[in-house]
Amino acid sequence: MEEKTEHYDATDIQVLEGLEAVRKRPGMYIGTTDVKGLHHLVWEIVDNSIDEALAGYCKNIEIVINKGNSVTVKDDGRGIPVGIHPKTGISTVETVYTVLHAGGKFGGGGYKVSGGLHGVGASVVNALSSWVNVTVYKEGKIYEVKFENGGKIVKPLTVIGDCSQDRSGTTVTFKPDEDIFDTDIFDYETLKVRVRELAFLNKGLRITLRDDRDNEDTTGETFLYEGGISEYVKYINRNKTPIHDEVIHLQGEEDNIIFEVAMQYTSDEGTRIYSFVNNINTHDGGTHEEGVRRALTRLINNYARKNNLLKEKDEPLSGDDVKEGLTMIVSCKHPNPQFEGQTKGRLGNSEVRKLADNVFSEGFERFLLENPEKARIIVEKSMLAARARVAAKKARELTRRKSDLDVINFGGKLVDCKEKDPSVCEIFLVEGDSAGGSAIKGRNSMTQAILPLRGKILNVEKARLDRALSNEEIRTIITAFGTGIGQEFNLDKLRYHKIIIMTDADVDGSHIRVLLLTLFYRFFRPIVEAGYVYAAQPPLYCIKHGKTIKYVLNEEERDRYLASLSPNTKYDIMRMKGLGEMDAEELNETTMDINTRVLRKITVDDIVQADEVFSKLMGEDVEPRRLFIEENATYANVDI
Repeated sequence: MEEKTEHYDATDIQVLEGLEAVRKRPGMYIGTTDVKGLHHLVWEIVDNSIDEALAGYCKNIEIVINKGNSVTVKDDGRGIPVGIHPKTGISTVETVYTVLHAGGKFGGGGYKVSGGLHGVGASVVNALSSWVNVTVYKEGKIYEVKFENGGKIVKPLTVIGDCSQDRSGTTVTFKPDEDIFDTDIFDYETLKVRVRELAFLNKGLRITLRDDRDNEDTTGETFLYEGGISEYVKYINRNKTPIHDEVIHLQGEEDNIIFEVAMQYTSDEGTRIYSFVNNINTHDGGTHEEGVRRALTRLINNYARKNNLLKEKDEPLSGDDVKEGLTMIVSCKHPNPQFEGQTKGRLGNSEVRKLADNVFSEGFERFLLENPEKARIIVEKSMLAARARVAAKKARELTRRKSDLDVINFGGKLVDCKEKDPSVCEIFLVEGDSAGGSAIKGRNSMTQAILPLRGKILNVEKARLDRALSNEEIRTIITAFGTGIGQEFNLDKLRYHKIIIMTDADVDGSHIRVLLLTLFYRFFRPIVEAGYVYAAQPPLYCIKHGKTIKYVLNEEERDRYLASLSPNTKYDIMRMKGLGEMDAEELNETTMDINTRVLRKITVDDIVQADEVFSKLMGEDVEPRRLFIEENATYANVDI
């Protein structure tokens, strides 16, 4: 029985002054203190510059990763106000950087639209940094203020020089506090993906990204898209085949809400709809997406009926039918967005649904009427998708699992575990029958299920759902998971919260792993997003010295381990056999035992980027795949 705490009075209530609360509980403000939280600091400062661009005052933003892993963000906006703030009694610059919820985004007229909605960005970055320097160019003067140790002012706002009357803007340099974050190493590619996205979403805004940690790179990359989200659609579709040449662009404004859509259909079966509100990725959709989806389904059905492409006896096309092959960007600029959830993942403003429907309906209906040939191609693609949907529904019946008895040994394949709690159950998708046999003998039968796979599964990047469902291996996987697929998919019914791909550490094993990941990404994406997919990491080498046996994953780890041994140590190095050549004990010890194994978690940090990679590697077009291999291949271990 737990011991009760008797003492509880006013002295037990903590009052944290200023930015202490942020340093005490950083996760409340930036979500996490890992590498994702580290990069979040950059976006908090960049968002302030973007807000100046949304207000029409900023044309150029420069982001620099400096030596020592500090970051500089420079813009040519209006510059933070420098006068004494009436409520705090200190300069407005100091107020913005030391007082939570102090900013120009709360209806005071500073910003009509803003992505940084809570006014905590600058002060939170200050609180979580070792030091911050802010320089403001305004009204012919250059001002500077410096902070250290989590936001303490070490140099009050001071005029340090003169500048042209025409020059204005803000430059912020900060160094994240190593005591707060798990790492202080910024990743250039992570920054680049978001910078490119921001440039697409803010047409005409020039954003430069530079990495000064490498002496060889002093120019950086510049992102400027005069075509805005239309260019974004072209970028996403650059490895796909559009079925109509131009990107359809629709735009409208009402009650200071600006609504914009860019879209293009391609020949593939995937759907790529990405929505944003004030540059924030609403990955869970919301009313702006709902209005567009509703209008799209209605308009294509109406056009198909009026032009006798869809007969009176035919069922109407579904929302999934009319979205097949569609790449679409939905962007809404709203003066007072209401987001659902702390992550701002879904827009909740009800008035946006009607506005989105109206703007999209007017523009897309005009496009269909003015382009009858293209309209017919789009409608016929939707009708083909409808026929495939009906065929897939019939095929799905074959994957329905009515009871646990149905899953015991699908044709001698799946060997299930005894436990029924999904949170402790895991399933190994194993390459080959021989490895499957060893895995069955070496597993923990209580929590580990084994599903041997024969050969390489169908490449679903090139196949419709109905064709995928005719593949026996894929049907077995779907039935084993228990989630259903397509419209019937239900993540809550997933029977295993660890889905582990276990293939050999060679070229064929990598290919099988990519095929499985393509299947999961296209048809089971919520499983990947929920963090339930893993790749087993069988060791490549075994090092023996004395009574010690050490398994290592690759040559680099082998060399590091050998370097750690004393010079006189005698050791033997053995290259590990394939999974099928290991006995049950070896397979368990190296790859399956939860106490000794290494698993790599499969995540989708950036849906657009992941979609691009899968299309490039697994799609119909050979040239992008060849270029990708030439740019990224180093060497492969091929057993001859």
